[in-house]
Order: sequence, then C-alpha cells, then structure tokens
Amino acid sequence: MSEPKHKPPPSFFPTTALDHAFAGIGAGTVAVLCMHPLDLLKVKFQVATEKPSGGLGGQIWSALREVKVNEGWKGLYRGVGANITGNASSWGLYFLFYNMLKAHASGNDPSYKMSAGSYLLYSAQASAVTAIITNPIWVVKVRMFTTRADDPTAYRSLSHGLSSIYRTEGIAGWWKGTTLALFGVGNGALQFMAYEKMKQWGFERKRKQFLKAGKEWRPEDDKLSNTAYTLMSGASKLVALTMTYPYQVIRSRIQNNATAHLYPTIPTCIRLTFAHEGLRGFYRGLGTNLVRVLPGTCVTFVVYENLAWLLRTVAARKSAAGRGL
Repeated sequence: MSEPKHKPPPSFFPTTALDHAFAGIGAGTVAVLCMHPLDLLKVKFQVATEKPSGGLGGQIWSALREVKVNEGWKGLYRGVGANITGNASSWGLYFLFYNMLKAHASGNDPSYKMSAGSYLLYSAQASAVTAIITNPIWVVKVRMFTTRADDPTAYRSLSHGLSSIYRTEGIAGWWKGTTLALFGVGNGALQFMAYEKMKQWGFERKRKQFLKAGKEWRPEDDKLSNTAYTLMSGASKLVALTMTYPYQVIRSRIQNNATAHLYPTIPTCIRLTFAHEGLRGFYRGLGTNLVRVLPGTCVTFVVYENLAWLLRTVAARKSAAGRGL
C-alpha cells in the first residue's frame, strides 16, 4: 500500500470537529460574560420605536443607568443564562458543523487551500443549521431582555420561557423569526469568508518568515498573534454586520411580545418601520451593536483560536510521546 499524501491533524477529542466545538463553547461563554450588559441594551434599542436623543455614548450610559436604578445590578445581567446557553451552543454547533464540512471537502488535509466561495458556502450551511436548532433560545432571550424581572408575564429562566411559549403559542412560537434568522446566515458567511482568507494569508506570511529564517515549524507555532486575530475578526465582522444588520432589527421586533400587535408579519414590520422611521429605523441600535459586537467578536475569536490551538498542541505532544519521539 502506498503511503497517504498527508496526515490528518492531531485532535484532543475523537475528531478535530469536536475540538473546534469545545473551543467554540468556551469562546461563546467568555464573550457573553464580558459583553452581556451591552447585548441587553442592543435588543432594547432595536425594539424601541421612539427617536433616540443625544449621542451614542450618552444613550448607552443613560440606558445602563436606567436599568441599574430600576432593577439593580442584577437587571444588567437579566437573561444571562439564556444568553450564555444561546451563544455557547451556537458557537459550539457552528464550529462543529463548519469544521466537519471543511474536513469532508479537504479530505482532512490541513494543507488544503480552499477558495473564498467554499468558505462562504460551508459557513452558510453551518450557520443555517445552527440558526434553526437554536432559534427557540433566542426567542426567549429577546423576551427576557425586553421585560423587567418583576413583570408578572416575564420569563424567570430559559426553561420557564420555553415552556410558557409552548403553552401559549405552541411549537410554532419557538421558531418565530426563523426566516429572518436564516437571512442572517449571510452575516456569518460573509464574516467567515473574509476572516478565513485573512487568516490563510497570515499563516502563509508566517511560514515564509520561518522558511527564510531557517526555523523549524513546530505544532506550537501553528498560531498567529492575538493582535492579528483581533484585527482580522474585527475587520471581517464590521463589513458583514453593516451589510446585514437590518434583519436583526426586524427579527427583534417580530419576536418581542410588546410589539407583536404592531408587527404581526415580516412584510408589515418592514413597511411600518420604513414609513415611520425611514432607512435609519432599520439600523436601530447599530452603534450600540458595534460597541458590543466588535469587542465581543474579538474576544470570541481570540479565545476560540487559543483554545483550538491549545487542544491541537496537547494532542500533537501526546501523539509524539506515543511514537516515542
């Protein structure tokens, strides 16, 4: 038998896809713990229909202060359980499916170079499956974010929200806004296409530097700097979010109980938002979202890349030790 042309990358768990899923879960959890209050404000701004006053910094500070005064410090972390569950499961599932698709396409060859179109396709497929699976969590999250804890109709927890929706709206209530969530697949697909190509360029540049210096490439070198990951993730997210943000506003208004009577359907929501607020209405909360999402995205990707690298490195060392190297 002929020797294989390449070796599959080492994995800590049974497959590399599970390594990436674990790294995604960890990254999603850390990002929520860091950025939850701003995530709360983003949703509140999205569902608001009054014209905002003052600058962005003043709006954010005033909103945070209002929540603190009315609901205490706990109010700033209302819905954090649902948010952690949603983000951790979303990132974990996304990276699981995304890396399974990439491994299948590349024949598990770590040196295989994919086109931008391939990254776009696999990212969109992974995002779509993840969005459908996790949509019930996001419905509960939006409703928890837009109600006070002392409201008799407020959800006390993720499980209480899911059971309440099932009792009053049936299973269909869990998937409110799914169509818009699927539209939002374009956001993740565009971001990952840009991010993967930038990362590919970064690794090519680093390998050339090692080759020029005559240095040996070791498993622990299979990583870019945290600064590089920060800049790449931030730039890719900025482009993708600006292009796809309006769907988030529509989705929040559709899912929010308080505005459900105003926006019973997606076409009605689009028509009324444009009629009453113009194009700016579709970018409600964008400034807050950028303040929240850009740091949150950078935290997520830096944590994810470091966890994935750590698992790869440990797996490579175990493999070398097992071969007696």
